[in-house]
Amino acid sequence: MAVELFNDGKHIVHAFYDLVDDSPAGAVQSNQFLIADHGHGALIDPGGNMTYSGLLMDMQQYFPSRDLDYILASHPDPDIIASVNKWFIASHCKVLISNLWTRFVPHFTNGKDISGRIVGIPDQGAQIALGQCKIIALPAHFLHSEGNFQFYDPIAKILFSGDLGASMVPHELAAEPVSDFASHVRFMEGFHRRYIVSRKVARFWANMVRQLDIEQIVPQHGSRFAGKAAVNDFISWVEGVECGVDLMTQAHYCLPQ
Repeated sequence: MAVELFNDGKHIVHAFYDLVDDSPAGAVQSNQFLIADHGHGALIDPGGNMTYSGLLMDMQQYFPSRDLDYILASHPDPDIIASVNKWFIASHCKVLISNLWTRFVPHFTNGKDISGRIVGIPDQGAQIALGQCKIIALPAHFLHSEGNFQFYDPIAKILFSGDLGASMVPHELAAEPVSDFASHVRFMEGFHRRYIVSRKVARFWANMVRQLDIEQIVPQHGSRFAGKAAVNDFISWVEGVECGVDLMTQAHYCLPQ
């Protein structure tokens, strides 16, 4: 079921937390997002085949599925865009992804009739017209992918942060906003220490997003941060997290025994 993150009657944002089988024998829990504005729509990180039917049914409340404008992909992992071939068949959408990854996306497709439907986002980001609003693609390189973008919705004041902020919790918990940041940190630490490349880029990110008016930060895995206090707590935490190459030593690069 969709969780409504914002709705002013013309601009709607839905999040999906339970479309993936995240049981121990299943897949990693992941979130998907729909933005609908004045009869136009975009999916952010729509995921793989497990999520397709649920997203398709939900969007048809607001516009015919064939009229989907965009898939906005933070990076090219399978939990982000593995279902892209189905969306190409069902709609006229274009995929927007980092310039670094445009020639990788066709590996998820049958390779037919996709000319012009995969659009590269330049490293500096872009503004993406959707209905009567603009979604901002923000540079988030190495957080964790080499070419990586986050998407900011200035109407809803939501930052879709991709893997930054990911927490390893079941979907029942993921559907609820973080209520106690200090207690929540333990669900984020392991992921960030391994998947986020360095504290240096995390600080650059923090300096950038503090310039935005953000009411919610919504990751692609786990729980969201709702309200100014939680948003600020998260940005400050990211700024100081030790992660990635900062933690590597020669002991991590030894010949296997």
